[in-house]
Amino acid sequence: MKVAKLEDSVLEEAVMRNDAVCNRFVKWRLLPILLAAIAALLSSTVERFLSDQFHSFRSVHSVNSFNLATVAAAEDGDWTYVEHDLRGTRYSPLTQITPENVSGIAKACAYTFPEAVPSESAPIVSGGVMYLTSQHYTVALDASNCRVLWSNRWVPRDRETVRANRGAAIASGKIIRGTTDDYLLALDVETGKLLWSKQIAKPQDGFFISMPPLVHGDLIYVGPGGSELAVSGWVGAFRLSDGERVWKFNIIPADGEPGAETWGSNPEARKHAGGALWTPLSYDEEKDLLFVAGGNPAPDFYDDARPGVNLYTNSIIALDGKTGRLAWYNQFIPHDVHDYDLTHVNPIFKIGTRTAIATSGKDGMLRVVDANTHQVIYSVPFTTRVNAEAPVTRTPIYVCPGTLGGDEWNGAAFSPALNELVVPSDDNWCANIQKDAGPPDAEKAHYGKELYLGGPLEHPSFSKAQGRMTAFDAATGKELWRYQSPTPLVAGVVLTASGLVFTGETGGYFDALDAKSGKMLVHFLLGATRCKGARSPIPRTMRNMWQSFPETGR
Repeated sequence: MKVAKLEDSVLEEAVMRNDAVCNRFVKWRLLPILLAAIAALLSSTVERFLSDQFHSFRSVHSVNSFNLATVAAAEDGDWTYVEHDLRGTRYSPLTQITPENVSGIAKACAYTFPEAVPSESAPIVSGGVMYLTSQHYTVALDASNCRVLWSNRWVPRDRETVRANRGAAIASGKIIRGTTDDYLLALDVETGKLLWSKQIAKPQDGFFISMPPLVHGDLIYVGPGGSELAVSGWVGAFRLSDGERVWKFNIIPADGEPGAETWGSNPEARKHAGGALWTPLSYDEEKDLLFVAGGNPAPDFYDDARPGVNLYTNSIIALDGKTGRLAWYNQFIPHDVHDYDLTHVNPIFKIGTRTAIATSGKDGMLRVVDANTHQVIYSVPFTTRVNAEAPVTRTPIYVCPGTLGGDEWNGAAFSPALNELVVPSDDNWCANIQKDAGPPDAEKAHYGKELYLGGPLEHPSFSKAQGRMTAFDAATGKELWRYQSPTPLVAGVVLTASGLVFTGETGGYFDALDAKSGKMLVHFLLGATRCKGARSPIPRTMRNMWQSFPETGR
């Protein structure tokens, strides 16, 4: 069985071809955004909780004011970036819902997208309005009752080979998002009217945009995906006012650029070399640095044509936010042959007085990097690892994590109050991999006729996959607690100032745990169809209610 990576249309292929139990991976008939609400009366305040599901599916030695000020900038509870803030902490300053009263959860309302496609979007919330995306739709909802305020449908202008979208950004009265036919869009936040559109890549070359953009100042940062469609990845900055490109950084170096020599002497190796983007970015406003997670090299398994360490794949890449100039990098997996993308370069947080960056990816390793020395402070596993560093040959080898394992498109969270990192993962979703005798066909991959893997890939049944959520001391990497889920955890994780962890499971459950102990406090079945799961909970205070928005999909 050949399957592309989990980041886009792949998981549905994986499950379909494995007779999986998940209806949502097979037909995508409905994409409800379930909004569950907390109905606990606390004195005169009605606390509510809104919940919406998922699709395919973080102690410094002391708390310091830097962390608290950074992650709690929006005291009203707005969630205006998919990772909450530009440092990617996924930490809410809200305190109304506590371990003592979180048990009062009940479903409040629901919204269903007009199109039946995978739901991988992370909601954002501003001023009582929740903004959601699917492949073609961008929707604004009244967050109190799911009433549609406006809806915009993008009519594709070019070829589409995937269906994933992972969210939008909000800035200066605009909603910014990408499309699977490679357009960058700006919509009016009040009306949903299209303000401008720019095609920034070519679908004919295998590109598409699935990642959520990041906006800082007057620049939009985004890059296209498509490593398994034989592209060479890049990230760029675009003007917020009109979408014009300001700079571009090649994750796969072009001829004459530093790093090109790490691909061998044949320049053909860099023409279809992967490294593409599909997960969120982060930004250090103190140093004006954009952090990028370089994806896996390609072909994934057939590596004969790409000798060397293959920069800047599987690397944390620090770029000057204004110019795109490379400031520094650290490559964690040189010459990757397991499809072990680095997926997250956040949260950014403090260990005493030094700035640290948590990184995680599909290899199941949490690495915390010193932002000044650029060296790894510590690295610890958060999934089962078997043959994770073994070479890939013509003989099949069983590896854990598999290409659908580790930390996917939703990353870790950091609590400055507890000095804790919490990492979700797909655990025990292993695979048998091997490489072919010759290279895959790039032209066929461009058009989605085959994947640019360079070898067969076989996953066990989805029913054998599990999830794991692990809490670590953010300063030392010591494991504090873990929760083992019977199904994968691709959901976003949220930590709150009141000491809660919110997440969702692909088994259909919305979870609330005690952040100090990991004790399960709420295990709430959303009740859509089989194999449904809450994803990306986003808490917010509005009027007299406390709300949380996890996303749902089938």
